[in-house]
Amino acid sequence: MSSFDIFNIAGSGMSAQSVRLNTTASNLANADSVSGDPNQVYKAKHPLFEAIRTGLGKDATSAGVAVKGIFENQAAPTARYEPGNPLADANGYVYAPNVNTVEEMVDMISASRSYQNNVEVMNTAKEMMLATLRLGQ
Repeated sequence: MSSFDIFNIAGSGMSAQSVRLNTTASNLANADSVSGDPNQVYKAKHPLFEAIRTGLGKDATSAGVAVKGIFENQAAPTARYEPGNPLADANGYVYAPNVNTVEEMVDMISASRSYQNNVEVMNTAKEMMLATLRLGQ
């Protein structure tokens, strides 16, 4: 594995955390939406990551993380009795998404810090390479 591969690894981590931040933002943006049909209400989305590594040992050609997919939370929506709501069904219920805003905020902070850590890895690797080049001067 080349010493330049660290940039690919950290870059794939940054890309994955960016997807995580976007899905979290989408979940938070839709947390207060309601529907009169429990099948039409917004479902929280979460990315699934997969470690990637091709080759073994010194023959490894690439490594990093990939987004395997974005999956919807299958938990039931919350039913609220609001007969005055224009979106209420025949029984007076509206359905709220299965988004837990506290969990989403924690996930957002975690993704943001993971992204920042990958930036620091790239900066440190860059500084080490520059220091190595300066040794020959």
